[in-house]
Amino acid sequence: MSAGKVVSLILGSLILIVGIALLFGGGVLIGVDQGFTDEEGFLTSPSAELERDTYAVVGEVVLEGDWIWWYRHPTTARIRMTGDVPVFVGIAPRADLEAYLLDVSYSEIEEIDFEEHRRERVWTTEYDDHIGPNAPAPPGDRTFWAASVQGEGTQDLVWEIEPGDWALVVMNADGSRGIDVTGSVGAEAPWLLAVGIGVLAAGVVLVAIGLALVLLVARRSRIAEPREAAEVQPAAPSGFPLTFKAELTEPLLPALWLVKWFLLIPHFVVLPFLWCGFAVSWVVSLFAILFSGRYPRGLFDYNVGVMRWSWRVAFYSYEALGTDEYPPFTLKAGGYPADLDVRYPERLSPGLALVKWWLLAIPHYIVVGVFQGGAGFEKFGLLFILTLFAAVTLLFTGRYPRDIFRLVVGMNRWTFRVFAYVALMTDVYPPFRLEE
Repeated sequence: MSAGKVVSLILGSLILIVGIALLFGGGVLIGVDQGFTDEEGFLTSPSAELERDTYAVVGEVVLEGDWIWWYRHPTTARIRMTGDVPVFVGIAPRADLEAYLLDVSYSEIEEIDFEEHRRERVWTTEYDDHIGPNAPAPPGDRTFWAASVQGEGTQDLVWEIEPGDWALVVMNADGSRGIDVTGSVGAEAPWLLAVGIGVLAAGVVLVAIGLALVLLVARRSRIAEPREAAEVQPAAPSGFPLTFKAELTEPLLPALWLVKWFLLIPHFVVLPFLWCGFAVSWVVSLFAILFSGRYPRGLFDYNVGVMRWSWRVAFYSYEALGTDEYPPFTLKAGGYPADLDVRYPERLSPGLALVKWWLLAIPHYIVVGVFQGGAGFEKFGLLFILTLFAAVTLLFTGRYPRDIFRLVVGMNRWTFRVFAYVALMTDVYPPFRLEE
């Protein structure tokens, strides 16, 4: 793959990533607007219970600078409280409220979390209780409130937000001890739906552009000239349409494996972008198979090329250490001791495409987890352990144990068969064996 194609592929993958993020973000904004905006137009939080054996519950409201004015329009907040006795809700400068509650027992809200509790999602509130000997005067008699409301039943405090160091207080209207209310906080956000739609639309455009770039690279990289593919194309004895090549190229430098992680940094930069393109290609191909029974050829060739690139890097590095020849930066077949190819399927089952990648492949996922790490092996799988043992042997003897090499290649072959199956490239179920 030429440098220009690599750059185009990375650019396309980056655009795809940003586009997918915008699709997700736009969907979240629209979902929040539709799910949490009430009939009065306020974006409202779920209700929380405030129950304390003190004279007041206080919440800090700090709005620094002019950041709240970026939209150039005042934002209106609504604090709704409901209690069994007349309730008072007020917003005041924090210093004035602290002076009012000096020597009074009150509870300051430290943290509010929304979490699972007895199979229901509820607010849990943590308080910092301030103990004092005195009882406060009725809050409605004070004049320092920026906004306040009091009365029986449900009380709505509506306040145009402005910068400052404020505090919200909830009390009984007569100033008596014992707070037991249910409350929610809301804010007007009439722009939220429009922003969500705009973000979603931008995501659609970027996904289309990124996908077009990836498809263009895949089409122009039409893998494998016939003479190049000749090395890889013989029919696999197992009947599975993956052909796997792994040639141990001796002599190997005994200590080179100690620095291969450093030498492979350029590949580690490129591969994540290639796999992002692979993931998007998989989704597009899934829908294509569902509606047409065919895997788009350009996407198929691209995905095989990504698998081939990954296998070459794995063979050079710590999943095999089978060669000292540096992996090429190309999706094409041929010219390297490690290679693979997947025979293109003329037809694929739409029904299998819905279940084979998650349900039917579960037994193989368990086996591959043991090989690659997981299934109780934590960070290191059997494959890494065997390769490490071979590396140490190579360091001290200059020879790669052939039996270990056959095991390592077999485990990688098994892994890539599963990759091909769950990537929807074939309906043939992967065999449970290491050899061809």
